[in-house]
Amino acid sequence: MNLIPLPAWAAQYVPPLDRDEFAIGARQMLPASIAIASWGLVTGVAMVKSGLSPAMALFMTFTVFAGSAQLATLPLLALGTPLPIVWATALIVNLRFVIFSAGLRPYFAGLTLKQRLFGGYLTGDLNYVLFMGRYGNAETKGTPQQWGFWAGGIATNWTCWQVASVAGIALASVIPQQWGLELAAVLALVAVLIPLSANAPAVLGVLVTGALSIILAGLPMRLGLLVSVLAGVAAAVLIEPVAYRATAAFKKPEAPQ
Repeated sequence: MNLIPLPAWAAQYVPPLDRDEFAIGARQMLPASIAIASWGLVTGVAMVKSGLSPAMALFMTFTVFAGSAQLATLPLLALGTPLPIVWATALIVNLRFVIFSAGLRPYFAGLTLKQRLFGGYLTGDLNYVLFMGRYGNAETKGTPQQWGFWAGGIATNWTCWQVASVAGIALASVIPQQWGLELAAVLALVAVLIPLSANAPAVLGVLVTGALSIILAGLPMRLGLLVSVLAGVAAAVLIEPVAYRATAAFKKPEAPQ
């Protein structure tokens, strides 16, 4: 096993990492780096355009590290929306991470609290998708190889996001509106969304959320987003048992004649 040497202070937050799997994870995340960087750039610009100072924008991008939640709450902050609504919006938008955490738990349950908290902060949507695609069926869970692959993807994801976000914050005052960064942000989000919509519940949740967000766009304080996401999650949860039974029935072998 070829482990990455870690100083004592870093080992408190990072588990043992296999060097070869770290490199594989970093490479597999590279194709998504353009979408990640585009989304980070747009978020950086949006934070400053919404009225945050560069210092506050930098603080937000390094502490929150959740582009969809950042963009969802920025208009609310600009309007002076009560903080409980801002917090509820961010919570609803990030509910998917509860599912990701549940899926990753068997692989990280043996780590220390500091390591799990640090990993929770860094984990992103595509990290989860790539990790489960490689190790979702692994019989042994919680190995340096798995942690190495996970950390390699995170390294690429976090670096691309933060570099682009900081660039957006620095260039917000000189980037003209005519560049159409809003469209780039939508396209980047679509590129991230498509791989995640891999089953019927996910597709239904996306369709319900998208349709309601258009219908309810006129609600005050962007409450339409909150209602749309809740409805989409509810639709996906309700149809999941039906989809599971249908899939199981389809795969069930026929009885011998």
